[in-house]
Amino acid sequence: MAIKNRPDAPPESDRFGSAPHPRDTRVLFGHEAAEAEFLDAYRAGRLPHAWILGGPQGIGKATLAWRMARFVAAHPDFSALPAQQAKNLDLDPAHPVARKISALSFGDLALLRREWNEKTKKHFTRIGVDEVRRAIHIFEQAAGEGGWRMVIVDSADDFNPNSANALLKMIEEPPPRSLFLIVAHQPGRILPTITSRCRRLILHSLTPMQTEAAARAAIDAAGEKADPGALSRACARANGSTREALRLLSESDAAFDGMVDRGLAQLPRVDWKIAHKLADATFGRDGETQFDAFLNAVFDWLGKALRRNLQSPAQAHPYAVAWETLERDARDLQVFNLDKRAFVLLVFSTLAEAEGAARAAC
Repeated sequence: MAIKNRPDAPPESDRFGSAPHPRDTRVLFGHEAAEAEFLDAYRAGRLPHAWILGGPQGIGKATLAWRMARFVAAHPDFSALPAQQAKNLDLDPAHPVARKISALSFGDLALLRREWNEKTKKHFTRIGVDEVRRAIHIFEQAAGEGGWRMVIVDSADDFNPNSANALLKMIEEPPPRSLFLIVAHQPGRILPTITSRCRRLILHSLTPMQTEAAARAAIDAAGEKADPGALSRACARANGSTREALRLLSESDAAFDGMVDRGLAQLPRVDWKIAHKLADATFGRDGETQFDAFLNAVFDWLGKALRRNLQSPAQAHPYAVAWETLERDARDLQVFNLDKRAFVLLVFSTLAEAEGAARAAC
């Protein structure tokens, strides 16, 4: 399935704010080793047909996936001199393949992401099985560009069981010269049957310096400006995620994160005034970004609590139970479009109970 870009196209679920889309991001920060691993495999003629690019959200996984796709599309013969002499996956933006891919008009590349729901004017919460079937249709016909047929998934976290199994069937028996590039923020949740058929590239969070360089490049590409001090502070709090750094440049988002931090710091006592303010801020279409940030902060808090108590199973157990419960509830919330405000309040009750139980086990 060729993917088209129209002037009246709806917002893209795999793009953050005004920052360039990963397919238009030309510089990769901090993942030179991962890029070299892919390039070495390609030049040796031993390219695995499916790759999982795993790691935290906003660190450059999708940017790397698009660089991989552009390079392979532009150099379909791995033994040819341009591919063999390449030092990295850079491709001139003026190259015909680069221009086609940027315009989403390259016929042998399909993109799997959450699509726009015209009825609700929101993105679907999951990648549906019908989208997968339409995307893998490119493997049922000859390569129109004469080279590889490729699928970029951004991200595997958005699959439901049916859509994941539909992709699995194609990965199990791929046609020649097929390439699957699967972005995953939580690669451990991918079906084991898919993981076993993929080469895994686990990317790590960027350093503060790399985060700032990537954020500054995105801001410049968008034709915007940022106060240097504010940018440095945002990058210091971003945990190595360019996406998070860009979000934190907003004063309202920074204030929201500060309120989340204050609420979590008081556990096991729940400041219900803060909890209710957070619940209101995450409600509705305008609160989607804040809700994602809230979830990330909650699971980051739980992750730190688990690591802090690894030597004491009795103390770690309440946090593990809370993680499993909230992860399931968050998934159900998205699938069934449940009330986010009630969920936020439930989160604080669950975390307070876990913190209290862990302290009692000391």
